[in-house]
Amino acid sequence: MLSSQKEWQSSVIASLMKTTTGIILGTHREKGAYTFWSYALGFPLASSSILSWKFCHVLHKVLRDGHRNVLQDCMRHHGSLVEVGKLWTHLHDRYGQLVALYTKLLCTKMEFHAKHSEIPPNLEVTDEVLERTAGTDINNVFQLTVEVFDYMDTELRLAETVIRQLNTSIAISTLTSGQCRLAPLIQVIQDCSHLYHFTVKLLFKLHACLPADTLQGHRDRFHDQFHSLKTFFNKARDMLYFKRLIQIPKLPDAPPNFLHAASLAKHVKPVVVIPDEDEPEQQDDDDDEPEPLIEVSDQLDIFDQAFGPPNGGFDDRDLQIESLKRDLELLRAELERVKAEAQRYITQLKSQINSLEAELEEQRAQKQRALVENEQLRMELEATRRRNAEHESLQTTFIEAEKRSQATEQRYNKLKEKHTELVASHAELLRKSADTVKMLSATQQTQEEVERTKQQLSFEVDRIKQEADMKLEEQKFEMDKLKRDLEEKLAEVMRIKATLQSSEKVSVHLSMTALQAEKERLMRSVTEKEAELSSLRQAAQVQQSSLQQERERNSRELGELQSKLQEKTSLEDKMKQKLLEEQFALLQGTITEAESIIQDAAAKVDDPLHIRCTSSPDYLISRAEATLGSIDKVKKGHADYLSNMGDAGGLLRALTQFSHLAADTIINGSATAHMAPTDHADRLTENCRSCASQILDYLKDLKAKTTLQRADPASVRIIVQKILHLGQELRPKGMDIRQDELGDLVDKEMAATSAAIEEAVRRIDEMMNQARKDTSGIKLEVNERFVLFLDSAIRIHTVPEFYARNSRWTEGLISAAKAVGWGATEMVESADKVVLHTGKYEELIVCSHEIAASTAQLVAASKVKADRSSKKLSVLQQASRHVNEMAANVVASTKTGQEHLEDKDTMDFSGMSLIKLRKEEMESQVSHELSDFWTVFEQIAC
Repeated sequence: MLSSQKEWQSSVIASLMKTTTGIILGTHREKGAYTFWSYALGFPLASSSILSWKFCHVLHKVLRDGHRNVLQDCMRHHGSLVEVGKLWTHLHDRYGQLVALYTKLLCTKMEFHAKHSEIPPNLEVTDEVLERTAGTDINNVFQLTVEVFDYMDTELRLAETVIRQLNTSIAISTLTSGQCRLAPLIQVIQDCSHLYHFTVKLLFKLHACLPADTLQGHRDRFHDQFHSLKTFFNKARDMLYFKRLIQIPKLPDAPPNFLHAASLAKHVKPVVVIPDEDEPEQQDDDDDEPEPLIEVSDQLDIFDQAFGPPNGGFDDRDLQIESLKRDLELLRAELERVKAEAQRYITQLKSQINSLEAELEEQRAQKQRALVENEQLRMELEATRRRNAEHESLQTTFIEAEKRSQATEQRYNKLKEKHTELVASHAELLRKSADTVKMLSATQQTQEEVERTKQQLSFEVDRIKQEADMKLEEQKFEMDKLKRDLEEKLAEVMRIKATLQSSEKVSVHLSMTALQAEKERLMRSVTEKEAELSSLRQAAQVQQSSLQQERERNSRELGELQSKLQEKTSLEDKMKQKLLEEQFALLQGTITEAESIIQDAAAKVDDPLHIRCTSSPDYLISRAEATLGSIDKVKKGHADYLSNMGDAGGLLRALTQFSHLAADTIINGSATAHMAPTDHADRLTENCRSCASQILDYLKDLKAKTTLQRADPASVRIIVQKILHLGQELRPKGMDIRQDELGDLVDKEMAATSAAIEEAVRRIDEMMNQARKDTSGIKLEVNERFVLFLDSAIRIHTVPEFYARNSRWTEGLISAAKAVGWGATEMVESADKVVLHTGKYEELIVCSHEIAASTAQLVAASKVKADRSSKKLSVLQQASRHVNEMAANVVASTKTGQEHLEDKDTMDFSGMSLIKLRKEEMESQVSHELSDFWTVFEQIAC
């Protein structure tokens, strides 16, 4: 395909046959035109009209002769091709107008063949494929005819524009500029010949099903296209350029008469013949030879001009001889080409002669059969004449013969009535047969109906044949009986004649005259009856032959219908098997994608980067419940797929949802485990891994045909339920309380907090009483300030305003109340230790900050649902600020007291030993480090 760059040179030359052939072979090697378009998109089609014209020509040849997948690749660039055509439509350029028409033709061609995939882009299909594409619906046939008309219009419009520009310009078909315009018309001629044949076939089919007035517009449009196509073919046939490249067929003098169905037999499909491309390829090989790098001049130097050429040089006569030899070689090559063309014409004529001889032999055989039939008819005529001569030998009969004749006439009338009924039944049978055939061809009844119809037709034909045979036997019996009666009467007449000979001559004469008249009358009656009997026999024979032909035709049609039914049944079986394979392949692809999703989720469980990801137990519970619901859908989709393996849509949707939900459950389970206690985290992580492995085993069973039937997601359901239970265990305990109990729980917690604070105040009072006895000064001041802080806190936390309107906010309020109570208790414990000289002042500072923070949380939880104008909320906020001030005072007092105590207790180092000094130094360093630590902790708490 790399050689395709050579194709789009901007010079006005004809297409390079060898390069285009390489492109076409490249499409067959890669089974598409991806590489072709990758190069084509890089060319500046919008800047050069000649380049665009050459590109359209190559694309037309690639569509016709390239791989069948070329059409799909070209449809992806349909929009860009339309844009190129629109661009050159607005530019006044000769090649630009041609490019606009050519792009429209290519777009129409791609759209037509993309819609009717049964017809390839080279339009080379049989009549059976065209019939199958048109179908039996007359609306589809009508629409297909209109699309073929539009297809033909674009082809003819391009051809007419090219020829019109060629006539108005100085370019002729032998120049490169003319050949550049004419080269694409070869493909146009090939397309038009097939489209003309399609149009004729479709129009005859339409006229067989629709009234002539309805199709008047179609006929007018066809006549216009017929005359335009004929004119185009005639002009192209006269051009020297086309004579050596293509054999253009001749169209009939007049268009087909669609009003007469018999005209279809006279239609001949036009066939375009492309000669072998050996010579152009050889010429291209010669063109590909490298040119010399240096031009060698044939001029002689001054010495040669003065003294002549050297002994080994060539003079003018040698040059003339060489040129004549080259001309002779060219003439020989031309002669060989003419001979080959003549040989090809001779071969074609021989084939036509052979076909004509075969037709002649067939006509001779038909003539021979006609002669045999004529001879049989002549023999039957002679036999009939002999029978008539025998009947004429009857001379006399009596009055009883007349009665017999009347009886015979009555029987004949009855026979005639029977015959009329037979004809009527035969006509009815013909109508029934026609209706049956029409119903079979229109609706394609099943094989059982065909067999039943066949049996009925056979029964009717046999019954009619038996009736006809019975009628013939009755007629023969009546004729034999009539002959015997006539013979008996003749014998009786002879006896009477012998007895009457002795009678008087007058009476004998009168009797003979009367008898003679009666004889003549009877002979005339017998002759008429014989003629009628002969006509009845002929009618019966014609009827029998027509019945035989009808039965044979019905047998043939029945055989054709059975073969079509078998083909349709086999095709349906193949399509059903293909559908099952495609559905299972689609299922396998979906399962593969689901496996990758689950494997990715399982990999994230052990991924170090995933450790920082966290999730809540509530979200894990929602994901696990959704996964359990998707498992039920997968199970139902699995059962539906096993019952109908031609439709895997439900199972595919369920598997897609299940894989994503299961992966989400595994990932969120692992994220939830990062915040859970160690025991729960280990169990949750292990269950997530087990869930991934169980899901992969289940998907593996679904993916194989051998294990598809016994695939069961029960193990997956069990492990997901375990994850769900672990998530429920990890939920905060407050989540277990009902909404109607939250308000009461708030009151209980607040009451417990108040009780804890009151107990703390009581203990502080006891501590103060004890401290007043044992201590004084700074420590007493610190304790008094701390009592004031606790009293303020108790007054603050006895009036919260909150309702059980939201569980999360209620839990925040409860947590804040508990924290306040715990802070008060811890502060009492720390104060007790400080008073007893067993605790540290830093613990009092930390407890103060903790109580302040819990109070702030309590205020924030109360502000969520309380009204902005609530007086109690403002009181609570003021109390919180007061708590912060008291906490600050406690911290300040504690630090001040600690500093005063440190200054007061100045150590005396005079009486200490070296070891004791080291010990005191180490204790002071530790105290200093702890002081720094509590300072940092205080900053963090703030």
